[in-house]
Parts: sequence; C-alpha cells; structure tokens
Amino acid sequence: MNQNCREGTCKIDALVSIDDRGQMVLPKEVREQLGIKAGDKMALVTWEKEGRACCLTLIPVKELAEGIKSFLNSIIVTEQIKTKKETD
Repeated sequence: MNQNCREGTCKIDALVSIDDRGQMVLPKEVREQLGIKAGDKMALVTWEKEGRACCLTLIPVKELAEGIKSFLNSIIVTEQIKTKKETD
C-alpha cells in the first residue's frame, strides 16, 4: 500500500505489535534496509493532527543532528548577511 506524503513516497513496510513493556521489534528486513544496528540511537518524532498524535517517525540521531546543524548554519549566515547590509 503506497500513499503520497508531503515529500517522497510513504509505504507500509511492516506491522508491529507493542508488548506489555511498551516495546516493539523492528523486523530484520526493515533494519537492514535502513542500516539500523543494535545500539543505534533514534529520535522518536510525533506528528499531531487536531491536537492528537497521529504518526510516529524514527530518525537516526546522527541525521537529526546534521539537520539541526544545517538549519542553524543557514540562520547564522542569514543574520550575518543582514548585519553586513545594515553596517554598509
């Protein structure tokens, strides 16, 4: 089952169950496809719709950190340009 997302394509790769401790197992095929290894740190991001969490996304912490650095660098560069224009 495929469904268009805002960017790219989303698909259902597997169905997982949550155990009594609130844990779930990502199937081996999914872990291999994504390059997820035991001990990897993942950020759990929730998406809200009408005040309720509706979707969960797992992002490797390394990728999240790189995205944040890139975002912050673009803000810094924008502010530097703005400051330079004001002083010229």
